[in-house]
Amino acid sequence: TKHMKHVIPLAALLFAFAASPQNAQQKGGTVRVQINYTGTGTVDQNHKIFVALWDSPDFAQPNAQVMPIEVKHVAAKNGIVSFSDIQKSPAYFSAAYDPKGTWDGQSGPPPAGSSLGMYSKAPPQPEAVNVAPGSSTKVTLTFDDSQKMM
Repeated sequence: TKHMKHVIPLAALLFAFAASPQNAQQKGGTVRVQINYTGTGTVDQNHKIFVALWDSPDFAQPNAQVMPIEVKHVAAKNGIVSFSDIQKSPAYFSAAYDPKGTWDGQSGPPPAGSSLGMYSKAPPQPEAVNVAPGSSTKVTLTFDDSQKMM
């Protein structure tokens, strides 16, 4: 049959195409962020701490109009979130806790009064975390109620 000649090359082409992205893109690195919130707020399923992954330190600038790459949460004052397959290095991390429990971590910036923190060795500058492909790194982000969203 005439049509069979076209089916095999097309199937081989589709298979090659489907397999190529995995070969072309190396597995990104993983960063585990240990959160230590020492503030007075109650952290639970209704009052979460949101941890954001950024690809630039610009998020720390006043009135910055940048979006995080990914946001995860913990429902305890001390917890770990893991960001995997990070493609861009260095990476930066921040945390926000909304004591009212009204923010979902996705819809815009944290509300006024939210406690803020960032992974930093020299505040207020965020610390760059080098993320090598296929590597795993752990950082500790400790924050309290001293920095608040205005």
